[in-house]
Amino acid sequence: MTSTLGTSRPGACGDDSAVAARLVLVAERLCDSADLRAGWRVLDVGTGTGDGALAAARLGCAATGIDPAPALLDRARSRAAAEGLDVELLQGDPSSLPFADASFDAVMSLFGAAFLPDAAPELLRVCKPGGTIALAAWTEDGFVGELLRTLGRHARPEDDPLALIGDGVASLELTEQTFTFRFESPKCLVDSFRLWHAPTAAAFAAVDGDLRGALETELAALARRFDRLGAEAIAIPATYVEAIALRR
Repeated sequence: MTSTLGTSRPGACGDDSAVAARLVLVAERLCDSADLRAGWRVLDVGTGTGDGALAAARLGCAATGIDPAPALLDRARSRAAAEGLDVELLQGDPSSLPFADASFDAVMSLFGAAFLPDAAPELLRVCKPGGTIALAAWTEDGFVGELLRTLGRHARPEDDPLALIGDGVASLELTEQTFTFRFESPKCLVDSFRLWHAPTAAAFAAVDGDLRGALETELAALARRFDRLGAEAIAIPATYVEAIALRR
């Protein structure tokens, strides 16, 4: 497994909120795969603009989202208000969650786990015994994995998120899913990621002159290679894995 797309922090070379907005379907799928039940207390760690927490709330869960970035949380609160959803959204450090042991029936993280390498004990601690832990992570051999390997020659990719749930769980089920990125052209994809996706923005910031043009060309070629339409507009299937675990 490899790293994430959609939960980077704003202000430090890129703001993933626009990319994350495309991934609402992934949040809905993960909540369904985790079989969340109405009335459950559910925590979305690294919630960003709230995709996971809002999806859980739509199912009738008592949802809480926590994230270090106040700007992203403000957007999450606006989204919750627009939908009339009662979601608790807190600023906090995922490696030191402000909740008592066994506080939640389910704990989830959407493409945020790789940004939270020290959070594993906390995810387990706040989940009830027998409770559900649900993560989504991009696959190494899919489009995002290839994208991050390309960027890795210019900026370091993140760590393996599934390492978070290796211990402390009684069972683990992995299911491969596909999300399709759709843009008007490969250039539109590159321009969008360069502006909004923090690892891509960081890679462009790390190179100068002709190397920036070369990186742009390389990313556009990657988008075309994964495109399934063969037309001007592109549709890129990006594989990811849903990891659903039961807490010991």
